[in-house]
Amino acid sequence: QVQLVESGGGLVQAGGSLRLTCAASGRTFSTHHMGWFRQAPGKEREFVAAITWSRTGTIYADSVEGRFTISRDSAKNTGYLQMNSLKPEDTAVYYCAAHTMFTKATTWRYWGQGTQVTVSS
Repeated sequence: QVQLVESGGGLVQAGGSLRLTCAASGRTFSTHHMGWFRQAPGKEREFVAAITWSRTGTIYADSVEGRFTISRDSAKNTGYLQMNSLKPEDTAVYYCAAHTMFTKATTWRYWGQGTQVTVSS
């Protein structure tokens, strides 16, 4: 079992930065891949970024490639999403997820409750 809690969301102007944090509990988090997804009002949840349990691999959505960086600290059971050069279209609720499969699909097993990110123009 893995429990996930996101934090770090907020209101930021376009061009600004935010760092989201995902605090995990449960002994098996270190053997699970970690991902970030987002859902804007009226839209389906979409993939943002993911990192393997061993930190050897990362993947990003085309829309955030070069602006966002995913990382994790297994010793602290914590994951991060550094978001730079934010755009109004990045406004969404951001969710942390954990799964044993490394995929862009939204079928991850464990989810946090989400944190709101709002980017003003």
